Amino acid sequence: MSDWESVIGLEIHVQLLTKSKIFSASSTSYGSNPNKQASYIDLGMPGTLPILNKSVIKKAVEFGLAINAKIAKQSIFARKNYFYPDLPKNYQISQLDHPIVEGGFVSISDKGNEKIINITRAHLEEDAGKSIHSNENNCTYIDLNRAGTPLLEIVSEPEISSAHEAVLYMKKIHKIVTFLKICDGNMQEGSFRCDANVSVRKKGENRLGTRTELKNINSFRFVEKAINYEIDRQIEILEEGKEIIQETRLYDENKNITKSMRTKEEANDYRYFPDPDLLPIDIDEEYIQDIKRTLPDMPDVKMKFYKDEYKLNDEQINIILSSFDIMQFLEKVIITTKIEPKKIVNYFISSLYIKINKENYDLNDKNIEPQEFCHIIEALESNKISKNNLKKIIDELFLKKDSVDKIIDNLSVKNGNDDKFIDDLIEEIIINNKKQVDDYKNGKTKILGFFVGQVLKKAKNYDPSLIKEKIIKALEDI
Repeated sequence: MSDWESVIGLEIHVQLLTKSKIFSASSTSYGSNPNKQASYIDLGMPGTLPILNKSVIKKAVEFGLAINAKIAKQSIFARKNYFYPDLPKNYQISQLDHPIVEGGFVSISDKGNEKIINITRAHLEEDAGKSIHSNENNCTYIDLNRAGTPLLEIVSEPEISSAHEAVLYMKKIHKIVTFLKICDGNMQEGSFRCDANVSVRKKGENRLGTRTELKNINSFRFVEKAINYEIDRQIEILEEGKEIIQETRLYDENKNITKSMRTKEEANDYRYFPDPDLLPIDIDEEYIQDIKRTLPDMPDVKMKFYKDEYKLNDEQINIILSSFDIMQFLEKVIITTKIEPKKIVNYFISSLYIKINKENYDLNDKNIEPQEFCHIIEALESNKISKNNLKKIIDELFLKKDSVDKIIDNLSVKNGNDDKFIDDLIEEIIINNKKQVDDYKNGKTKILGFFVGQVLKKAKNYDPSLIKEKIIKALEDI
């Protein structure tokens, strides 16, 4: 890459979180049997007419305001004509010359360096169906459940300089749309995916190189790997004196290569024209201001607040901002108790966050409420329960066999002060472990953990910190 630089632009497809499709009443729920959620409108049957789902307008305006974009007072739907088996009408209803969102920007941060990525536009359109290719039966199946699902396509300027920056930008957009709750952000289900336009040029040149488009990538890791492969592929071709073909390519994650899908079409190939069945969208200033007043604080604002007010570090903040639900949960806990936010976040990370990551736990499932978590950490801070029991308490609460109060009472620690049972137990363990006693006397203080562990095997509900104090005193008295 020493003599070359890459120029990248992303087209991110955000599936809007609506109960019904953009132009029909069909459900948008994921996982139904093939073709069970495709109405006559979705199938493009003669005589059917699209009716715009009003909620998609609000969601598009919310995104536009969040990125400081211009909201078009009038936007128009167009027909984008092309033939593909999963597009029954032979055209897609989209927006071209008059998108609902124009301009705007987001900032990305890499090792303390800030960079602004400008956004060209964000426009509404309908999704196509899904083609399922079967090598076994040598045929292609068509599932039209997804046909007509509302999309917001977010198009960046070609200002991204590396695959790493592309991932940072994509994650930033992901964070914004999930914070706004206009998209669930589920990449495995295709709710959030992107096309990457990639080109390379000699350093110092102003003219853009011929680009290729990498289609439908639905993983941050695969976006980075696909772009890096494509950059290397293009450089190798150019250094051999050959030319790059403008085309659409697919990324094969199993082989980590990109391969040609079709020659890239230009706008005139699609023969855009205004859709005669849909009226223009007219938006007045009052509507925009009403939405603006209801917007939540965006991640950048929250990040500054958490740093300045709660004194959290970047790792803690990134975990909080990884999900709007996590942020909302923790903020409710923080305002309910006097425990410092840093401790609350650490308790959360060591218990509930593990469940979210490893067990795909959703906070909306209400297995644990903020007030219950608050009660647990207050019991921890007052030494009513041992910190070693935090995960156990969370697990038991998930089973819903007892209330949080009952679970805490059952696991409440005995402080061990003046408790003859503990003193006798420590004395017995010291007598039976002469070598470990000698090791401690010779300066190997880490052996204390061994003694504490031996005591806790027979006194599980005692506070380890108080047991440790007793052991130190007993060893020093020898």
